[in-house]
Amino acid sequence: MSLRPEKASELKQIIHNHLIKMDIHGKIREVLSETMREDQGPAHRVLSEADFLHALQRRGIIDDVMKDIRSSQVQHTHGEAGSPPKTDKNNIQLTKTNIDLSRRYLYLQVLGGKAFLEHLQEPELLPVPCACEPDLQESFLFHIHTDGTGESSKMADATTMLSICDPIHLVLIKTDTSSETTLVSSYFLDWRTVLSSPSGKTTLAVELMGVGSECKLPAGVLTVNLELYPPLTVTLSPDIISTQQSLERQRTAEKERAFLVYAKQWWREFLEIRSSNESKMVKIFAQDENGINRPVCSYVRVLRAGRLLESPRQAARFVSLLAHEKAPVVGGGGKHEQWCTLLAFLCRGKGDCEDHSTLLCSLLLGFGLDAYVCVGTKAKGTPHTWVLTRGTDGSITFWESLTARRYLHQTTDPDAPPLASQPKPSYPYRTVGCVFNHQSFLANCQPSDSVELCVFDLQNLSRWKAMSEEALKSVCDSGAISSLPPLPPLRSSSLVASTASNQLELEMRHLISEHRKDLSFTTVWDDNLCYLLSSALSAYEMERCNGLSCGNEEFQDAVRRAVPDGHTFKGFPIHFLHRNARRAFATCLKSPFCEEIVCCRGDHVRLAVRVRIFIYPENVCAVWFMFACKYRSVL
Repeated sequence: MSLRPEKASELKQIIHNHLIKMDIHGKIREVLSETMREDQGPAHRVLSEADFLHALQRRGIIDDVMKDIRSSQVQHTHGEAGSPPKTDKNNIQLTKTNIDLSRRYLYLQVLGGKAFLEHLQEPELLPVPCACEPDLQESFLFHIHTDGTGESSKMADATTMLSICDPIHLVLIKTDTSSETTLVSSYFLDWRTVLSSPSGKTTLAVELMGVGSECKLPAGVLTVNLELYPPLTVTLSPDIISTQQSLERQRTAEKERAFLVYAKQWWREFLEIRSSNESKMVKIFAQDENGINRPVCSYVRVLRAGRLLESPRQAARFVSLLAHEKAPVVGGGGKHEQWCTLLAFLCRGKGDCEDHSTLLCSLLLGFGLDAYVCVGTKAKGTPHTWVLTRGTDGSITFWESLTARRYLHQTTDPDAPPLASQPKPSYPYRTVGCVFNHQSFLANCQPSDSVELCVFDLQNLSRWKAMSEEALKSVCDSGAISSLPPLPPLRSSSLVASTASNQLELEMRHLISEHRKDLSFTTVWDDNLCYLLSSALSAYEMERCNGLSCGNEEFQDAVRRAVPDGHTFKGFPIHFLHRNARRAFATCLKSPFCEEIVCCRGDHVRLAVRVRIFIYPENVCAVWFMFACKYRSVL
């Protein structure tokens, strides 16, 4: 049997790479040295090739090579596209070779953790139990390339990779038994140390620090293995790599220092316009989860969701489904500020209004809208952020990132006669101090910062003081500074809506039956009524997503047909952001309307419960429950 030339070359490359990984040359040298020592003596003879092959076979090295190549070839033939490589903490190998052999890849493995002492008092967690040395096992395959055309299509060499300063962002979260997540650490790993390794691989001990108010305290240590595939033929010296890193840090520090000087001068000019400007909510810098001050514009990027989100309103719904939680703080006092980087926010699955607003603004920019984050206050002077978009006709629309609600802004005329009709604002916002996106920062220098009186003519320099776009670009543009975290793409969900809905519904049925059993009630389910509840839940989600109410008439007509004369129907819908059945049931029982349905007793009582899970990117879910019962009315 003969192979095509390209297949033969591919097979030779696979064999060559595996021989390098096994360090076959080192093993041959060891066997040769041992064999020569054994044959030295009075009856010394010349060592033949056959003697040497016999020595290799006797030590099992030839068998090991053949087994390794066969295993690789089988997995190369039958491997699933896109499957992550299999990992073994004691034998680091790429066993999935369904990758482009003309490109360069970085294979990262997390081989375990040490010194995680802070969380020992916690109960066991899933999927990794809480431990001082948690058995964390994860692997990732990165394609290393530069953006653009021409040279970017070639395999990256050592010099090209040295110029790529994008770090690998490692985010560690913990999940408790009630599915609540907590951000443990957020770390930026400079992977380029592997460029100096002759074997193309290196193992690092990465010390992770805490987040927020604990950003100066160590959280634990991760053991990380880095491996280049295919290995470099020519490596770089450690001195060259450290010099490059030092130059990058120096350039970043110079740009950040220059921007800080510019921002101070800009702020002095802003205060000179009007003395009352000092009290306005003008926020130029914000701290991330690691306590690093960044310009607020750097938290917004143009983010396109591919086919994961279909419209701006669906994007707003997705953002609103990420839970709202203020940054945790030990003790009392004011609000602890923490603007999370995008990956940390998505991994955690919850954050404050600033996290929601910057993500929503990024997505709306991706959909081609002229979007800005607003910084101001709402009722009772509470600091708040939201998003505005400007239409080509000059219309201003506010988007509340926590609820996905939209409000049309209409300016109140302060000089109008007292009896003149004025628009009544429906939005909850009181004041606005500044607006910004990825390339603009504008402070409100109008006499009043009231949202009702504000004119959002952002080109009018007498109403809005703008920062220099060039100054912002120097520290906020993608790749401008090495300390700027890269923007991760949105990840498609791994959940199947129908399967997850069925599972959660079965769990809820069991909880209801057990609860009624404790009350000495029998439970009879009406499967037909359960099915009819689906259309109502679908209509509720559509209304939340698009603002359109439809399908309610059909649902009401179906229920009337399903409930016999002389019977009463009761229904209770409720919405959650998680898929924990026990936690949801405990919340539902706090409602007297739901408790009345679940604990219903009487003549011909039939119960129904329906669960619909609507899946969004990043495994974010809109979880709808509807509890219902029908029973014969007794006069």
